[in-house]
Amino acid sequence: MKPSATLMVQGTTSDAGKSLLVAGLCRCLYKKGHKVVPFKPQNMALNSAVTADGGEIGRAQALQAQAAKLAPHVDMNPILLKPSSDTGAQVIIHGKAISDMQAKAYHDYKRVAMEAVLESHQRLTAAYQTVIVEGAGSPAEINLREGDIANMGFAEAVDCPVIIIADIDKGGVFAQLVGTLALLSESEQNRVVGFVINKFRGDIALLQSGIDWLEKRTAKPVLGVLPYIMDLRLAEEDGLQANQALDKQDVKLQVAVPVFSRISNHTDFDMLRNHPQVNLTLVKQGDPLPPCDLIILPGSKSVRADLALLKELGWAQQLAKHLRYGGKVLGICGGYQMLGQRIRDPQGVEGTPGESEGLCYLPIDTVMTPQKQLTHDSGELLLTPNNTQNSPRPIPIKGYQIHVGRTQYLAEHQGFCALSDGQLDGCISQDNQVAGSYLHGLFDSPKALQHILLWAGASTVEIQDYYSQQETELERLADACLTHLDWTKIDSFITHSPKKETIE
Repeated sequence: MKPSATLMVQGTTSDAGKSLLVAGLCRCLYKKGHKVVPFKPQNMALNSAVTADGGEIGRAQALQAQAAKLAPHVDMNPILLKPSSDTGAQVIIHGKAISDMQAKAYHDYKRVAMEAVLESHQRLTAAYQTVIVEGAGSPAEINLREGDIANMGFAEAVDCPVIIIADIDKGGVFAQLVGTLALLSESEQNRVVGFVINKFRGDIALLQSGIDWLEKRTAKPVLGVLPYIMDLRLAEEDGLQANQALDKQDVKLQVAVPVFSRISNHTDFDMLRNHPQVNLTLVKQGDPLPPCDLIILPGSKSVRADLALLKELGWAQQLAKHLRYGGKVLGICGGYQMLGQRIRDPQGVEGTPGESEGLCYLPIDTVMTPQKQLTHDSGELLLTPNNTQNSPRPIPIKGYQIHVGRTQYLAEHQGFCALSDGQLDGCISQDNQVAGSYLHGLFDSPKALQHILLWAGASTVEIQDYYSQQETELERLADACLTHLDWTKIDSFITHSPKKETIE
């Protein structure tokens, strides 16, 4: 392969390390002086971010943008699919939701989607020196090869080199790499310029014989073996991390989050997971809500369906018991809507048209409408801890909204926060035990996090803000990539064109 302004990372499986390798390459190339930009043609995820221009992209691309020291832009992820059922998804093109489609209908729509992908890629190549592309899933999914826009279909269309990454921690890494390569067409095999092995633990000398065999068998170089980076706290896109058994010596607050079938934006809880004085439990379906100080109802892509699930699993009764014993409940986005009196979906925006009775803890009604709210917001937190006088003011808070519901208040109420545009967001119950907000990322600001935890019942230390925490972890990732990747070879795959103007 001749050098290209575009370099693509594909994986042998989902969660092989594609997102992190792209983030690592972006940060390394930025440090080397490149004008570099991340790109994912098609992403399927319920974890999304809002761009400055009011669009919606995958959360992983927002993290990769941070790695490249850029503001997120819709061209970084032109196609986003947000699953609403096992066979259907909301289709978002260039940041805007266009429709809900079943899998077969979307398969037939891929030709149109590819046009949007190539438009975005063309704009990025015109504005940046280097485009680092993330594939989706595996390029060896035979049933998805026709009309592919996410892996080799895209690579062939733009004629770019491809690196394939595999996770050795799962086992079978050589079978993954050899098998994936064997299932590609001859032209696709020719554009694979090398492999990266991810999450290796132990003495690299013990792996060398396997690397030698792989390179001889495939005639492709191993471009690096990345170590298993302990406690890497970068935002996960594909799924929730398991409950971590971190050694926390001074836990002051127990927090539980019931995991819905269509839970969205679970990165909301990363700051709680990493707080040294908070023990966060993700409650699996079928498990009871544990004794705790605070229960958080998360966002959902299918609010009425997940509300029905919450009731079916007995969580609603357990929530009521938790409140009777003096616990606190906080709802975020869809979880906030569930805490109201009713949720109506007359047009079937999130599924079957109909109406559901809420949990009836807040004086609000919500109607689902096709128009999605996509905003960045900041303001002042209005939540007041019990028995706390002269609470410091103002408590700044910021976050972003991604939702389709329009909520109206049924009675005089206390807002969760006052936004800078003069509007109130959210609601607090009269007894101060239940609160809700549309803001995702509400824990990312240190003072807001500390204040919400005080409302929940504990005085805690103030910790690093989310952006700075992610910066620290991105630097750890970049150090590993700089140390363990063959940059002589990687640089040879990338053209070194003059620096270009970035997209604002």
